[in-house]
Amino acid sequence: MHNPLFVIAAKDMRDATRDRFVAVVTGFLVLAAVVAVITGAIALAQDVATYEAAKAALLALGKPAGAIKPPEFYPMRLLRGAIEQTEIVGAAIAMLAGFRAAAAERGRQTLALILTRPVTRLQFIGGKIVAGVGLLALGLAVVMTCCAVLLHLMSGIGLNSNDLGRMALVWAVSVLYTACFFLAAFTLTLHLPRASTALLLAFALWLVIVLIAPQIGDTMDPDNQVAGGVFASLSIARPDQMEIMKTYAGFEAFRNGIEIASITKHFERFAFAVLGIKATYAGLPLGPILTEKALDLVWIILAVLGLAALALALPLNTRILTQE
Repeated sequence: MHNPLFVIAAKDMRDATRDRFVAVVTGFLVLAAVVAVITGAIALAQDVATYEAAKAALLALGKPAGAIKPPEFYPMRLLRGAIEQTEIVGAAIAMLAGFRAAAAERGRQTLALILTRPVTRLQFIGGKIVAGVGLLALGLAVVMTCCAVLLHLMSGIGLNSNDLGRMALVWAVSVLYTACFFLAAFTLTLHLPRASTALLLAFALWLVIVLIAPQIGDTMDPDNQVAGGVFASLSIARPDQMEIMKTYAGFEAFRNGIEIASITKHFERFAFAVLGIKATYAGLPLGPILTEKALDLVWIILAVLGLAALALALPLNTRILTQE
């Protein structure tokens, strides 16, 4: 006998793919990520070609190749656009997927009929969650695979096993990140009296968490007000920077608090560090990066576990679900 949880998950996945919702929205995300990667890859390939031509010219003149210092190329930095698209568009897609998964049971007698079978409430909710997170994982895997192939073929450098491992790690964390938005929209739509109200509230949460809170933190950072940073433009040494920042410790704590209140900022900090998008972490081994960014990862894991527990714990009100 098949487990009801997986039966419900399989049915929900078939329903989602049948109406082409997943394919269409995933296609938009793939297109946005691919365009960002292609643009950067073309520029990087030109830089690599320029260096190779200069090195060949030196060798032709009989000079050693070491006469020209090889630049540091970091193809993984070209994934910045893909990560930012996942932060914003991916979260919105997950939210819509959560709304669809719950709205499919509203206004019908399907839920009451399902629960007359030997299916528990936890199996029903769990099946919906498994289907939704599974579809998100599949869509994000398509995004990452396309980006990896393009980087390998177009950047002029290629990717090694370490790069692919880092991308796989970021993919796993991006699934957890988007699952938070799926669970939030799913729970709201399943329990609020009106589905339209749930969707509006979910969009409001997405707006605050994804766009407003991180942007406030970035805007309040004085070092972001000048290209390259205020300290760099004034040629202030690192020790002096630390002393200056001590004067503004309270302001910096408040600014940083606004940023880290958003799960989007935790995901961004983790992904940018692991992929070396932020210059501070470029070229560093993965171990120290994971140690430093462990709190960001823990925050994301706790958020998704908390939302999943809430979705599973809340009792279903079949009366509300059959009103529309």
